[in-house]
Amino acid sequence: MTDTAPIIRLEEVTKTFNGQKVLDKVSLEVEPGLATVIIGPSGCGKTVLLKHMIGLFRPDSGRIFYRDQEISAMSERKLIRARRKMGFLFQGGALFDSMTVRQNVIFPMEEHGVGTLLERKQRCRQVLSLVGLGDYEDRLPEELSGGQKKRVALARAIVLDPEVIFYDEPTTGLDPVRADLINELILKLQAMLGTTAIVVTHDMISARKIGARLLMLHEGRFVADTTPQLLDGIDNDIVQRFVEGRAFRDELAELDQPRPNLDGQRQGA
Repeated sequence: MTDTAPIIRLEEVTKTFNGQKVLDKVSLEVEPGLATVIIGPSGCGKTVLLKHMIGLFRPDSGRIFYRDQEISAMSERKLIRARRKMGFLFQGGALFDSMTVRQNVIFPMEEHGVGTLLERKQRCRQVLSLVGLGDYEDRLPEELSGGQKKRVALARAIVLDPEVIFYDEPTTGLDPVRADLINELILKLQAMLGTTAIVVTHDMISARKIGARLLMLHEGRFVADTTPQLLDGIDNDIVQRFVEGRAFRDELAELDQPRPNLDGQRQGA
């Protein structure tokens, strides 16, 4: 029988930084085996939410569960064991510049004491082949393009065969063609490995392509929970402005500030 219990569950999670409430009683259940995409403008708290799910941040209030384990209450030692089942693709890739591709990819295996050196090298070749970089083991990050760095980082994220892969803005900084390659790779890995994907992005092309479920975060709360097919039909001005790429009214108002008297400044110069 297929397991339909949530693989990640958040219960009224709240987080405040410097007096600003970034997450405001956020609740969420993530279904296993699907791609859940969280959209929203830059700075809305998407990455903060993601880091709570893997225990890098702890909520001010509320609880977070990985299956039946409350990770928001775990000690750091138990969190390390729980993260063994999670892969994380950081926004910038976060490769170690002084390490080769092979060393970067097998780093999580070394950290968790998984496998012999030979087994680690074999696993490295396997995951690099999955991302189309089978011949790149001995290269340094500086020898790679932006898209190739993202693919190496993704190979590292899956090297421990995780149940869940977290993607933080996976297409940021890439041209449309390379971004689409990353989208296709995410879909390929999900189909081949049967993993759960949790993606945060402001890239609507990516969100529509890879997401089975789309949620929008705004001012610390979810204002939409839908599918790519139903997204355009949501009767919410905040959602539609973001989806269509139209500036918000308060942002447009900033452009209407009184202009300085530049002519007067030039005359007095």
